Amino acid sequence: MASFAPCVIPPKKGRITLPATRVVRVLEQLKEERGVPRMIRVDNGSEMTSSAFTKWCENNHVRICYIEPGKPNQNAYIERFNRSYRTEVLNPYLFSSLAQVRELSWAWMLSYNEERPHESLGNLPPSEFKKQLTEKFSSYELCA
Repeated sequence: MASFAPCVIPPKKGRITLPATRVVRVLEQLKEERGVPRMIRVDNGSEMTSSAFTKWCENNHVRICYIEPGKPNQNAYIERFNRSYRTEVLNPYLFSSLAQVRELSWAWMLSYNEERPHESLGNLPPSEFKKQLTEKFSSYELCA
């Protein structure tokens, strides 16, 4: 079981939203790369209440923690991400095509994960935080 720092998981290039089936595919990918989390905190969006998502969680023994409706502060990392994305990407530009939105979003996500310091992570970007965490715990032996 694993727990991870917040980071942006980019959607498949060319997509803006992640429907439930894509969420499950991304979770499978993450399971292979990082292991299975004990818990996932989500809002009450249709992709997170779908049978595909809930069945994946059940099959992988992952507890789903839904935030209370009207309580976005219970999902503060995501709300903070959404605010940053809106104020830094969506609001300042007048896009003439969806391709422009995708291109700028992709560049922003790479910067967000690889370069940008996050106060909640000790002023490290998520990629560096993950690297340090991995190095720190890779030398530990786990006993049953």
